[in-house]
Amino acid sequence: MKHLFASFMFFTRLPFWRLASVPADSFKHVVPYWPVVGWLTGGVLAGVFWLTAGVFPAAVAWLLAVVARLFITGCLHEDGLADFCDGFGGGVGRERVLAIMKDSHIGAYGVVGLVLYFLLLSRMSVLPSLELCAVAFCADAYAKWCASQIVNVLPYARKEEESKARVVYARMSAGEFVAGLVGGWLPLFLFLPAGLWWACLCPPVVFVLLCLWMRRRVGGYTGDCCGTVFLLCELSFYLAVLALVRMPML
Repeated sequence: MKHLFASFMFFTRLPFWRLASVPADSFKHVVPYWPVVGWLTGGVLAGVFWLTAGVFPAAVAWLLAVVARLFITGCLHEDGLADFCDGFGGGVGRERVLAIMKDSHIGAYGVVGLVLYFLLLSRMSVLPSLELCAVAFCADAYAKWCASQIVNVLPYARKEEESKARVVYARMSAGEFVAGLVGGWLPLFLFLPAGLWWACLCPPVVFVLLCLWMRRRVGGYTGDCCGTVFLLCELSFYLAVLALVRMPML
């Protein structure tokens, strides 16, 4: 339970630290429980949209929902995406890429990356409200499960003392893998409409492609890479849903 609690403390900005303290070593084991945190962040995303969609146009309600999740997570993953775009877009050579990613300033690649990401994400508001709520909840947890596997397939690209969070995530034990599997897949079985299950194929493909790129460029992953993989896996899920919804109309 302490690792699960540490995961909620690490991946959200809610004051869980007021409820209990956890040992520092627990933060090395937060990634396997990331999909369970997705139940909270995905629930906030879906819940805020549902509550506001009856008052505002769908596009505004979806924007408010996205802002609510950004508030809950402290833009942790979006910051990683911006740093990733800057590093992989502007860096030449492993050390330069890692140095750019560690720089707190945002560059042109980071700005463009975030703008494109949010523009594509905004298109989800065209879905019917109830369907979007289900998809949003499922996508958050499932994409986090996909992204969490990065600790099992790639080494950390920096030394522990060079990491932003001063922690290197441990590879998953069998029990942790099962916990993450349940956290990521259970929402799909409970809430995802049957006709949209094909969308589940896209995030693993994106995950593999990104991991191959990271291995080639920097020899592993960083915390910024984790956030990037989550957001792009989730976005691929959303785009696949939009494509599936439009197929009967073609």
